[in-house]
Amino acid sequence: MKFRTTHQLVLASASPRRKELFSKLGVPFEVITSSVEETSVQATDFKDYVQKVALLKTKDVASLCPGKTVIGADTIVVFNNELLHKPKTKEEAIAHLEKLSSNRHQVMTAVAIMTKDRQVESFVEVTDVYFKYLPKPLIEKYVETKDPFDKAGGYGIQTGGALFIDRIEGDYNTVVGLPIASLFEKLVEMKIIEF
Repeated sequence: MKFRTTHQLVLASASPRRKELFSKLGVPFEVITSSVEETSVQATDFKDYVQKVALLKTKDVASLCPGKTVIGADTIVVFNNELLHKPKTKEEAIAHLEKLSSNRHQVMTAVAIMTKDRQVESFVEVTDVYFKYLPKPLIEKYVETKDPFDKAGGYGIQTGGALFIDRIEGDYNTVVGLPIASLFEKLVEMKIIEF
């Protein structure tokens, strides 16, 4: 579907998955990547944290492109009140997946929108993900593919991690990294997209 917009839209993300989802909005956009340090954010809880990081990315990119409407996002994985960042080592990736095995965790994706006249809106979507039991040899085989290393929680639901999912409760695209239906609804409400 194609929609109308009078805004010059910018997606503040390096993620090819977000770019692919964003293209479903049916409007022209460009991609400009943020260079902010996510770990500098202080927050009261996980929702607050992910929302602040999304806002930080959005403001960073907005400073580079005046007059444009910028949309940024951030995704985190939370298990047992612990944030599972993108693993940096093979051992960390294995540890993440061992925790998630046979358990439920939450994926939170925050989206921040900064309009061309610098009004800000943001929201957080939460999806519960239930993993099947993962035997250690399977975890090791998956980690060998290198897929876990650029993904929060150490897995990709749209890649090899799809084999580990028992079920999800919530929006699948929140887990991929951009709750596109909620974003579309918000952009229509803000009159940034018209149909």
